[in-house]
Order: sequence, then C-alpha cells, then structure tokens
Amino acid sequence: MNSSIRQCEKSLNDYLEQKKKVFPRFYFLSNQNLLTILSNGNNLPKVCEFLGDCFDGLKTLIFAPPKPGQEFSKVGVGMTSKDGEIVNFETPFEASGPVENYLNDLEFKMRETLHLILENAK
Repeated sequence: MNSSIRQCEKSLNDYLEQKKKVFPRFYFLSNQNLLTILSNGNNLPKVCEFLGDCFDGLKTLIFAPPKPGQEFSKVGVGMTSKDGEIVNFETPFEASGPVENYLNDLEFKMRETLHLILENAK
C-alpha cells in the first residue's frame, strides 16, 4: 500500500512539474492551489481567484458579457490591478485550451497591452 502511495505521489509531482515547465509562474503556487487551477481550467472565475499569485499586481480579469446560454464568458477585455486600476486590452483575449497555455497567452496579452500604453504615452 505504501509503495502504491509513493508511486501516486511521484506521478502527481511529475505531472505538476510538467505543467510548471509550460507556465513557469506556476512555481509561485502551492501544489494545492495549482491542482485547483488545473482542475478548474474551464472555469475562468475560479482560475481568476489565483491570478494575483501568478502575476504580481494583478487582481482579476474583466470579461465580456457571456453569450446566451453561457454561465460565464471566456473572453477577457481588460484587467484590474490590486490597487483597483483598470486597463482595457487593445483586442479581446480568449481563454481557450489548456489553462497553462491560455495563461501564457494572457501574459503575452498583458505585455502587449502595457507596451502599447507606454508607446502611446510618448
């Protein structure tokens, strides 16, 4: 029984390590929080609860209204900082696919947006 438990723990840790390699900001999370994110990858409001742990200063995303029949939207139109500042994305961001992939896309969208804001301010 103990051998089986050790094998399960090793497999779980290997799985989490693979996810962390795809999205390195997962290293900032506890394994419990990471498991919560991975198991709720299609539930954006649940994933947003942990964005502040992955991105310093970010509180949550602002989403477009959900389409009829949808519980929530997967289209982000902006972001809110922990200080309450709202920054709108130049173009919408769609959270689709595995959570580690769309969080990488979100990171790119955040950088792109802030870069455009800085360029326009010059």
